[in-house]
Amino acid sequence: MRILVLGIGNLLWADEGFGVRAVESLHRYYQVPPTVTLLDGGTQGLYLLQYVQEADKLLIFDAIDYGLPPGTLKLVCDAEVPSFLGAKKMSLHQVGFQETLAAAQLTGHYPEALRLIGVQPLRLEDYGGSLSPPVRDQLEPALQLGLEILASWGAVLVPRDSPLLPAQGLGMPGLDLESYETGRMAV
Repeated sequence: MRILVLGIGNLLWADEGFGVRAVESLHRYYQVPPTVTLLDGGTQGLYLLQYVQEADKLLIFDAIDYGLPPGTLKLVCDAEVPSFLGAKKMSLHQVGFQETLAAAQLTGHYPEALRLIGVQPLRLEDYGGSLSPPVRDQLEPALQLGLEILASWGAVLVPRDSPLLPAQGLGMPGLDLESYETGRMAV
């Protein structure tokens, strides 16, 4: 069983970075079994095809415009996921990832289970901004939901004795949530 946990989005556009921040937090606070891969997919779109094709089960974290109040979490399952990723596009990564899922399906290498944990964004126009308070408040609930899904798939993530240092993160040093927020100039 190969499980891919994928965070997609752009850290530089405020709430658009929610998916990447969620996967970053899983990496920092939990030990992952060898059957699980955590991936900061950023805005890579079709470049993620190989990873999607190799996954038996796929859990995605992303900011999605569901037309709900800001900060609302929503779980979408299996065949409904591509529809939600393309329903109301907020950025180019959603078009690219919707195409990635379609390409995986066309090649016959599509995950047998697909879950999307999405949060309704508040702010997307703040270039260089971080997560807005209602979206940031949903990081922990989103992680808990993700942990439940992973456990139901037979992958139990164990809390680390102490969190990893920011330099040990999935992304580039200095782009972790704490460093990013403390390094931003006041606007």
